[in-house]
Amino acid sequence: MDWWRLDLNPKVVAAVRKANIQSMKEILSLSGPDLQRLTKLSNRDVQYLHKTVAVATKSDPVVTALQMYNGQCPFPTQNQRLSMGCPILDVLLGGGIPLMGITEIAGESSAGKTQICMQLCLSVQFPCSYGGQESGAVYICTEDAFPNKRLQQLIAFQPMLRADVPADVVNNIKFGNNIFIEHVADVESFNHCLSKRIPILLSRGLIRLVVIDSIAALVRCEFGAADSIVKAKCLQKFGTMLHHLSHRFCSPIICVNQVTCAVSDSHLAHSELGLLDRRVLPALGLTWSNQLLMRLMVCRTHICIEGKLPEGEVCASTTGTVIRRMEIIFAPHLPQSFCNYIINKQGVRGMKVTGINRIETTHFSPSDILL
Repeated sequence: MDWWRLDLNPKVVAAVRKANIQSMKEILSLSGPDLQRLTKLSNRDVQYLHKTVAVATKSDPVVTALQMYNGQCPFPTQNQRLSMGCPILDVLLGGGIPLMGITEIAGESSAGKTQICMQLCLSVQFPCSYGGQESGAVYICTEDAFPNKRLQQLIAFQPMLRADVPADVVNNIKFGNNIFIEHVADVESFNHCLSKRIPILLSRGLIRLVVIDSIAALVRCEFGAADSIVKAKCLQKFGTMLHHLSHRFCSPIICVNQVTCAVSDSHLAHSELGLLDRRVLPALGLTWSNQLLMRLMVCRTHICIEGKLPEGEVCASTTGTVIRRMEIIFAPHLPQSFCNYIINKQGVRGMKVTGINRIETTHFSPSDILL
């Protein structure tokens, strides 16, 4: 340790070296009397030494809760978000997906979970000034084969979906070259993927997003009802590994989760269901819920788009194309809220409810919507 870089009296530096103290960590781990006994310094010199070393090792400034609430937090990683590729959904999520932590997207089949994840895999490749991270993504499939045809369709319509980005910027991004697909079928393969393969891609800067679709499929196939303790330990292990990767490389983790039916009112009473009334719960229980930073629930509603009105708005009815809904169940930085969205050829587009039977959306035609 080069003690001369610190603002210390030469007499103090000489005493520290004579005591064979090699690092600032050793000084901070020693109490005042112990440090005074080893260095033979006065109590005043020891206090000044402790204070100088503490100031030198402090890397992050202290911020207030008001600064964080107003978005004035000096920590750049806490201010940054990964855009959803839709301004309405970004507003719902306070700017997008947090860069550090595990975000879960839970919902029933055909709610649009995979569509959202694929859109995030494209969004992460945009420049930081447009809500991306200028890097790729890895998509881990545990159930079905990766929907490559749908991905190619989304890539083709990126200039239309991301009208906020200049066309030359979109056209210069090789979206298909920056998405790595991994298929795993069991817990052992998944563990090898997280511990060996993913860290290599992250360390080389090839990816800044990890998508797991889905986490429940692995656990449900491996463990039975009698293996609850083993399953809980497995989920805790995976959660720890994912958190380590996310914080080490400042990369968001997206985990798709399945849902289960709530068999009794007691299950509903002890769960966080958010604002909407539903009879399903995210799978994997409380053990997995404790690993999450944010939980989003998506579902298909009974509201349908019937056609386009002359004023440019969309009429809601009981027939036609189904509208889906995204809800924030819990997040440390967001209140519980929800918004509607549709899925068309371009991708996932948020919608604003402006009345009971009138729904406002952004630049889409009902004929483009996927059923």
